[in-house]
Amino acid sequence: MDIKQILKEQGFRFNKQFGQNFLTDTSLLNEIVDDSKIDGGTVLEIGAGAGTLTRQLSKRADRVIAFEIDRNLEQVLKITLETCSNVQVVIGDIMRYKVEDIETLCGGDFKVVANIPYYLTTPLIMTFVENSDKVQSLTLTIQKEVAERLAAKPATKDYGAITVAVNAVADVTLTRQLSRTLFYPQPNVDSAVVRIDMNRNKFDISNRKLFRKTVKTAFAMRRKTLVNNIMVGFGVDRNKAERLLRDSNLDVSCRGEELSVEQFVDLYKIIEQSGLQ
Repeated sequence: MDIKQILKEQGFRFNKQFGQNFLTDTSLLNEIVDDSKIDGGTVLEIGAGAGTLTRQLSKRADRVIAFEIDRNLEQVLKITLETCSNVQVVIGDIMRYKVEDIETLCGGDFKVVANIPYYLTTPLIMTFVENSDKVQSLTLTIQKEVAERLAAKPATKDYGAITVAVNAVADVTLTRQLSRTLFYPQPNVDSAVVRIDMNRNKFDISNRKLFRKTVKTAFAMRRKTLVNNIMVGFGVDRNKAERLLRDSNLDVSCRGEELSVEQFVDLYKIIEQSGLQ
């Protein structure tokens, strides 16, 4: 199937607003599906594009629900997915849907697979990681720098709040890197595929709101020590902030980016015990 020819025949024009960069190599698309470990079940695809990845997903999943924001691709998808009877295309912006409505549409547990626009990466990840109990994993083709941030280790430049937030409830695997030359049209940056396997019982975090605040506070001002960030974020004096760190077995001169996820969980628990919100 010549995707480029179909797009041309349908008079399709790429819309920069939607960050459209399609993958058309069938072998590569199959490898990405391999990375997702799809074996039956329901798959939620975000950004169906021209349907190239959708077609490969339909061969492995029992059901594929494919969201596409660009109505100009609706006719293209009717052609490319004509033989895929287990695919349901939804034309619309998935970020305008409530998570519970998406879960209802999926009818139970599901896996997310997506080649998503770079501007959508962080909000989309956090929407599902923080708010969905039904998502089992997310396999995402995203900007290489963001993938590296998700898989980063403590005390590195890529390690940040999103690293901790995701790794506190999931296991992250960077499965492959993709040159920008593999996309049509070619973007300005390279990409990578990352799989996020949900593991919500990885740590005992009963107050997720307070845990998120603890993490965001620690990274609020990266050049500041953790003590200074806690003083500002939680409105306490230096003595109180230093005591929280000592009770967490942390050096009072440390910075947020030096803490492992486990240490963040320990710090959050001490903050919770202290009565701070």
